[in-house]
Amino acid sequence: QLQLVESGGGLVQPGGSLRLSCAPAGGTLGSYIIGWFRQAPGKEREGVSCISSGGSITEYTDSVKGRFTISRDNAEKTVYLQMNSLKPEDTAIYYCARGRTWGRRSCTFQDSEYVYWGQGTQVTVSS
Repeated sequence: QLQLVESGGGLVQPGGSLRLSCAPAGGTLGSYIIGWFRQAPGKEREGVSCISSGGSITEYTDSVKGRFTISRDNAEKTVYLQMNSLKPEDTAIYYCARGRTWGRRSCTFQDSEYVYWGQGTQVTVSS
């Protein structure tokens, strides 16, 4: 059973930056897509960003385009979500998840494609 661990969350003022990390507790992320999702209080979970197994294809939800950047390291041990120009509406618990299909070339925000989920890290944007 793969365990994913998110880190890097915290309290930041509007306009600030955070970098979230997603790493497996043992092993590597392998050639699977990785997605970042978030859930704000009283709202449904939504896809924020995802990256293909090879790292060449990325997707972003419209509200974060131009502000967030997803990346994965060459050793496939960590996926990052760089978040700049943060807004209060970015406040949520952020989760990373690993896909189920080895070598998938594109990524998706469909929950059904993801098998393993982390516990989440809280991001709060407030002055």
